[in-house]
Amino acid sequence: MKKIFFLLPMALFLAACQSDKKSETTETAEERIPVELRQVKTQTVADPVYLSGLVSNEKEARLSFKTGGVIQRVYVDEGDRVAAGQLLATLDLTEISAQVSQSRQGVEKARRDWERAKNLYADSVATKEQLQNANTAFEVAKENQRIADFNQKFSEIRAPHAGRIVRKLMNEGELAGPGTPIFFMDGQGEAAWVLRAGVPDRDWARIAEGDKAEVVFDAWPDEVFVGVVSNKAVAADPRSGSFEIEIKVQAKGKTLASGLFAKAKLTPNAVGQVKCVPIEALQEGNGKDAFVFITKDNQTVQKQAIRIAFINKDCVAVSQGLENVTEVITSGSPFLTERSLIKVIPTHTSAQ
Repeated sequence: MKKIFFLLPMALFLAACQSDKKSETTETAEERIPVELRQVKTQTVADPVYLSGLVSNEKEARLSFKTGGVIQRVYVDEGDRVAAGQLLATLDLTEISAQVSQSRQGVEKARRDWERAKNLYADSVATKEQLQNANTAFEVAKENQRIADFNQKFSEIRAPHAGRIVRKLMNEGELAGPGTPIFFMDGQGEAAWVLRAGVPDRDWARIAEGDKAEVVFDAWPDEVFVGVVSNKAVAADPRSGSFEIEIKVQAKGKTLASGLFAKAKLTPNAVGQVKCVPIEALQEGNGKDAFVFITKDNQTVQKQAIRIAFINKDCVAVSQGLENVTEVITSGSPFLTERSLIKVIPTHTSAQ
């Protein structure tokens, strides 16, 4: 009887322990977080370049007089459209015309002196040196006349091409110096607008003429304009250290203006192979640094630091951190910690 009474408490104790273990196992299974795994893919993609800048006209020009003088007439105003060769402004020609007349009289005198010296030399009265000096003076006088005629010709401003007067910087009666801008004009036509922006040397090396670009203006934020790289600088700007890129923009019938601000996404033709993960796998991104969760046994998780190269739509290109990783956790990752237990579910289960 004593043995029976002794074995009964032991049996009850063992049964209670087994019940506790079953309860703990059930509770642990219920605490497992369902997650999905997605493969790390290697894709051939182009790293886009993002830039911004101001739009200007490809044929913009600053027009000025070749010589200085008083402005006599201005024939156009700001906003006027002009044709190629149209007269825009003239100087008072009083002084310039006097210089032209003076140069022509100088040519006539030099010609007479040269002919006289030639006759005297033929009669052995003048020396050969005197003849040569007279000939030189004659040639110098003719070149002076060419200079005076040239200055007179460029004492007026004509439009170098068809376009529009953007700014008029001086008015009639003002004294204009040689080369001082009087007008600022642009060209016309849909293919005449370019976006100029500076890029660092790393991006400059990947960009080539002919690369496509998507351009968005602040004036039309919901429209995407097509652009193509038309020129890239061969030297850096000494002030900023960046390289200027020109993107020719198709206006799509819009009336563009110099100085409009625009942003562009440029896709270089040069491509490379990168490892891509779904964007929903990223956790706690900080600039180019982030991390993802991975599992090696489908039960526990591990936080894996990665370095982001770029993000292209739903593909996150990773430059470092996934060298020996084939799968990452996507769905369920926001609820995970490094101590979490997981239950891997098929991808299609979550989609239902």
